[in-house]
Amino acid sequence: MTQLASPLAGELARAAEQLDGAHPREVIAWALQRFGPRRSVVVTGLQAEGVAVADMAISVDVGVRVVTIDTGRLPQETYEYIDTLRAHFGRAIEVVHPDAAMLSDYTTQNGVNAFYSSVQMRLDCCHIRKVEPLERILGGVDAWFTGLRRTQSERRQGTPLVEHDVAHGGVAKVNPVAGWTEAQVRDHLRERGVPLHPLYEKGYTSIGCAPCTRAVQPGEDERAGRWWWESGIDKECGIHGRPQDATEGDDAS
Repeated sequence: MTQLASPLAGELARAAEQLDGAHPREVIAWALQRFGPRRSVVVTGLQAEGVAVADMAISVDVGVRVVTIDTGRLPQETYEYIDTLRAHFGRAIEVVHPDAAMLSDYTTQNGVNAFYSSVQMRLDCCHIRKVEPLERILGGVDAWFTGLRRTQSERRQGTPLVEHDVAHGGVAKVNPVAGWTEAQVRDHLRERGVPLHPLYEKGYTSIGCAPCTRAVQPGEDERAGRWWWESGIDKECGIHGRPQDATEGDDAS
């Protein structure tokens, strides 16, 4: 039997077409009007893109929620940056943590650095520290905003401005800066006087957990510093879909 598409899926597909080429702030304004600031949330790992989205969302409606996930393994610079942004925006940034019992079971059974041993162990760690907390966040909203850009990786080239996030309960997933370049994101932050994460000055181009992120070398891909010991698999943690192995081909789901 063919599963019927939900009305929301159709609405979001039409919105993605209508908003094509719009400024990210217009995309955010549409989503906040459609879903409301209390039923929407900006989820950011505090990289430039997510912070730009948070800045625009706050400028549209100061009541919008801004949330980050503290995985327990973040660089000290990230913790300091949270306080920097709190002072800049003059408001709280919600911090959500992994489930303590799940994390304790994982580290007890596998060790605190088991993510280095295999891709599956790394994905299990990412699931506990990132994906499961996100699922709790999204359980209480109708829409979430991300900082995804199409030029970040080959996997992300088809990122729409608005989509139906079936993997997270059918909520709306809004990617306002999908069509922007890194330079446009930086220009926005500079024009608005929003401080950047300090690790960018140290050669980082993508920032995650401290043990899993390094600065990139000249000529390397933007996300090469994430899980740099892995090869042949997308540099993804699972929040934006299952990483695809290079051997799976285009037909992989």
